[in-house]
Amino acid sequence: MKIIVALLVFSLIIIVHELGHFLLAKLNGITVLEFSLGMGPRIVSFEAGGTRYSWKILPFGGSCMMLGEDGSEEGEGSFGSKSVWARMSVIVAGPLFNFLLAFFLSLFIIGNAGIDFPVILGVSEGFPAAAEGLQAGDRILSMNGKHILVGRQISNYSMFHPGETVVFEYERDGVRHEATVTPLLTDYGYLYGLQGVTYRQPGSALQVLQYSAYEVWYWIDTTVQSLKMLVSGGVELNDVSGPVGVVDAIGDVYEESQSEGLLYILLNLMNFAVLLTANLGVMNLLPIPALDGGRLLFLIVEAVRGRAVEPELEARVHFTGLMLLLLLMVVVMFNDIRKIIM
Repeated sequence: MKIIVALLVFSLIIIVHELGHFLLAKLNGITVLEFSLGMGPRIVSFEAGGTRYSWKILPFGGSCMMLGEDGSEEGEGSFGSKSVWARMSVIVAGPLFNFLLAFFLSLFIIGNAGIDFPVILGVSEGFPAAAEGLQAGDRILSMNGKHILVGRQISNYSMFHPGETVVFEYERDGVRHEATVTPLLTDYGYLYGLQGVTYRQPGSALQVLQYSAYEVWYWIDTTVQSLKMLVSGGVELNDVSGPVGVVDAIGDVYEESQSEGLLYILLNLMNFAVLLTANLGVMNLLPIPALDGGRLLFLIVEAVRGRAVEPELEARVHFTGLMLLLLLMVVVMFNDIRKIIM
């Protein structure tokens, strides 16, 4: 059962991404040859309105195949026949829909579980935060100039900047204060001595909307910071999960939540889905060949120079990028399987 639930969550995220491409392609008069969920041979397929809709055997990925997307065809309805701005909107729509999905899921989560206000619930005696005067009830506004929107950003800052001295800007009784805190190295890592900054509390309807947007930004920022750590060597490839690892993790979340009831299962699965869909949106915007960001980069070059890059060159670049991505996917997949078995 957990595998089915995991695949449903994963499929929802993929299909929403491809739906963004699909809707903007249709809106701009681009012919969509096939809209599919999954990869490989078709299991179920039908044609309507000039588009083939398919469900494929491998439950990973999906596609929105447009006429002339690879530059091989021109003419009415082809991707290349539309303005560069229309083509940009189609490419950007996929990641944008991922962020919109994250926002709407966050509305449900925050509406039911409450808002993660960055308010300190307690301070441990003998730790740097207490020594510098921070108290329970203080609302953290920024850390070294970085705006703090949700409570989890506080612990995340320590994770991404281990051992760094932090200037906390906080609010107490409507008055702003500052405290310079150097975290203490313990057996559990660097600690400020703050307690309970992720406790969720109810909010007004306007706050739910506001903090749902903050929630999406939190996951986008966390993804970007994690990528920086991966590039700098702070995170090893062994710590990265691919589709197999993600499906396994979603299944674990489902199993661990069962004893708490249906609402708790939904909230935990949605929270995981917010993480994944925001992650997918960010990853697809990276300027890597074969990804949306890589295609967008070529369109930006076209907009700047006034003419398109030679189709053959762009096709070779994207094909090379695709091969490298598939190789990386194979490596990560085997790593996922090894971690599950061991």
